[in-house]
Amino acid sequence: MSTVNSQDDEDTFKILVATDIHLGYLEKDPVRGNDTFVTFNEILDHAQKNEVDFVLLGGDLFHENKPSRKTVHSCLESLRKYCMGDRPVQFEILSDQAVNFHYSKFPWVNYQDENLNISIPVFSIHGNHDDPTGADALCALDILSCAGLVNHFGRSTSVEKIAISPILLRKGRTKIALYGLGSIPDERLYRMFVNKQVTMLRPKEDEDSWFNLFVIHQNRSKHGATNYIPEQFLDDFIDLVVWGHEHECKITPFQNEQQRFYISQPGSSVVTSLSPGEAVKKHIGLLHVKGKKMKMEKIALETVRTFHIEDVVLADHPDLFNPDNPNVTQAIQAFCMEKVELMLDNAERERLGNPHQPEKPIIRLRVDYAGGFEPFSIYRFSQKYMHRVANPKDIIHFFRHRGQKEKKDIDLNFGKLVSRPTEAMTLRVEDLVKQYFQTAEKKVQLSLLTERGMGEAVQEFVDKEEKDAIEELVKFQLEKTQRFLKERRTEAEEEKIDEEVIFCCTHMHRKRSNTCRNDIFTTVVRKMVDIISSYPFHIGLGKSTRMGQA
Repeated sequence: MSTVNSQDDEDTFKILVATDIHLGYLEKDPVRGNDTFVTFNEILDHAQKNEVDFVLLGGDLFHENKPSRKTVHSCLESLRKYCMGDRPVQFEILSDQAVNFHYSKFPWVNYQDENLNISIPVFSIHGNHDDPTGADALCALDILSCAGLVNHFGRSTSVEKIAISPILLRKGRTKIALYGLGSIPDERLYRMFVNKQVTMLRPKEDEDSWFNLFVIHQNRSKHGATNYIPEQFLDDFIDLVVWGHEHECKITPFQNEQQRFYISQPGSSVVTSLSPGEAVKKHIGLLHVKGKKMKMEKIALETVRTFHIEDVVLADHPDLFNPDNPNVTQAIQAFCMEKVELMLDNAERERLGNPHQPEKPIIRLRVDYAGGFEPFSIYRFSQKYMHRVANPKDIIHFFRHRGQKEKKDIDLNFGKLVSRPTEAMTLRVEDLVKQYFQTAEKKVQLSLLTERGMGEAVQEFVDKEEKDAIEELVKFQLEKTQRFLKERRTEAEEEKIDEEVIFCCTHMHRKRSNTCRNDIFTTVVRKMVDIISSYPFHIGLGKSTRMGQA
């Protein structure tokens, strides 16, 4: 990796790189509620003190798809405090901004807006937590973009083909082609790469003189056959990939031996899951680019709450624990207390003395109790650490790694799932919908709606709090069927409708190779005829128009 000299000049870009800030995570927690806001301020403070040219964010600025007013207000407050001012921006945009920001009502970079006084531009793609949803396909970043505080880029509006057009930046003699791709469901994007439906456009002139920087927010680790994006899918002309979504900090660029580009994985700036990857020290990066050379300078985040995690396998200590001993549970509890105390001592030694450093650490002890052992009461154990740790309720996690029983079939009784929310949360919503209709009786099978479409709508309803997602899906299919029947000039007679819906069902579902269930489909369309007759304005028919009379 060619590196720039330590001396910056008028030809050197300085870029602050961060990702997965997750503003608003646990905002109602009395101990950890302000963690994300404090660290975001630290990140922007580093940007200001280092006089960077711009800030580059790799997605998931917000933890919730619809962040609270407190979270949005805090974000706006920080951006206004650190990113607005009189310091002039030293680089220029050479690309067609109407293309780069075509989905915005203000298709130009914010620092060129004569009504704004921006000193540090922020460029960000969206992540899977704050992605566009709903009928208008809006996200929280669009609010920040409309306010002129963030430049939201890398958004794809097509589900059939993606053409990534770079933002072309120039500072002195250094030129950067900034590519971005906001989060897309991994399986879909994987399929699009395989089918050659993703294209990265290059500058028309002197394409080899540009430093090509690509920001992406997808699974990098393999979570399934197609539930990730292999690095070799990306074009080999890229110089550096900033990979968001993965929370483990691997910010020092490392080279892909096949494609020859470098990858930097900044990781998250807040602990959102109690896993080993989150325990790695959190950093942001100060990227220097001059010509085709680069250098990534690591900056340790000092306001991140310390997190220690350790695994214990009880079966590995036969000299200490005998499952046949009636007092073994008390011995295990004493052993765990000793481990937690050691972790607390280590956490205290690692504290940096920063006035914004949270005092209470996050502690996680994972205990494998396979081998005939029984877990003790976690709640009683937690009471001992209520005032010493930030997560007293989940310090201990019992699990069985060995000799696990075979998983039973998933109970698809939705009434029971609602009464057991903790179990439901471990399942993917779209999988529940699919499995439900696969095992349901014929009379409740889907025909007009598809399992996939229904699954995605329910997922948006649950995960993204899109209250209108299911209604919009039904309305879309209703209007689609209505147009089909109008084109067929179906008469408003029951016998004719029965014949036409059979043909309509076959026609609409042929491409998806779904089984046609005429009985339920006919019932649904009959109900739609009643709706069409009763509410002509809601679905776009004329005042006195009836089915077949358009």
